Parts: sequence; C-alpha cells; structure tokens
Amino acid sequence: MKRIVVVGNNGSGKSVFSTQLGEKLHIPVIHLDVYFHLPGWKKRPTEEFLKLHDQFIGKKEWIIDGTYRKTLEKRINAADTIIFLDIPKWLAFYRLIKRRIMYRHRKRPDLPDFLKEKISVLLLRKNLTFSRKKMYEFINRYKGSKTIIVLKSPTEIDNFLNTIKNQ
Repeated sequence: MKRIVVVGNNGSGKSVFSTQLGEKLHIPVIHLDVYFHLPGWKKRPTEEFLKLHDQFIGKKEWIIDGTYRKTLEKRINAADTIIFLDIPKWLAFYRLIKRRIMYRHRKRPDLPDFLKEKISVLLLRKNLTFSRKKMYEFINRYKGSKTIIVLKSPTEIDNFLNTIKNQ
C-alpha cells in the first residue's frame, strides 16, 4: 500500500481515517477538500484543480481522501489500493451534524484556516443521495488489478487500523 484512494459518503470519516492511516504507514495524506475549495467554500477553477490533482497522483506515495467523481477514475488508475468506508448513511448524517457542532468555534484539523466548518443543504442532500450501489459498481471494475478494502463500521475501521499498527 503506497498509493491509496479513500472514498465514502460525506461524514463517513474519510479525513480522520486517512490521517490515522498516513501516520501508521508514514505516507503523506492529501485531503482533496483542501484543494477543491477556495476561501468561503468557493470552488477552485476546474483546470487549476485538475492540474493539482495530476501533481498529487504523480507522486511516489500518497493517501488521497475524497470521492470527487470527475477525478476518481484517474486517481484510482494511479492507485494500488482502494478503501471504501461504507458506513451506514444515518451514521454519516449524524457525524455531519456532530462535526458542525464540534467545530463551530474552532478549526477543523483537516481543513485550512480559510475554510470554516459549515453545513449546507447541498452537503446534506449529497449525503442522503450517495449511492452505495454505484460506488460498488465503480470500484468492482478494478477487482484483480487493485487491492479493494471495504470497511462497514467504526469497529471494522478501528480493527483495520490496529492491524496496520501491528504489522
């Protein structure tokens, strides 16, 4: 595992998981939210984001978290491992609300200073309309050529991270 893509629903824990995995494997972590957004949660121009994305995937080692569909196939093609955090939708939704409350008056560790934690109707809608079926269809196209790991609960996530720690 040297080039790892972490995908999942909004609120599934991609950023926290990726950070912990990066610490255990000593691999740099790239949170796509940091590069996709500009101050005030404005979208970075597409060409600029694509250029940054290509620079990231051209590196020797990385963990990239984010499900951004427009770049996902390219990212997966460059990866050796896909990790899908397939936690229940209700838990991801709860985590979005909890995260908003927790970071209301302080900086979220996986975001730059210029992005303040917020919750929007769009974010909640994306959470509710996230299709596990489509994600499985997508990642299953890579069976045999990539290592695919699916973690379906906080317990499975913790157990996986503990296994990495014990290696």
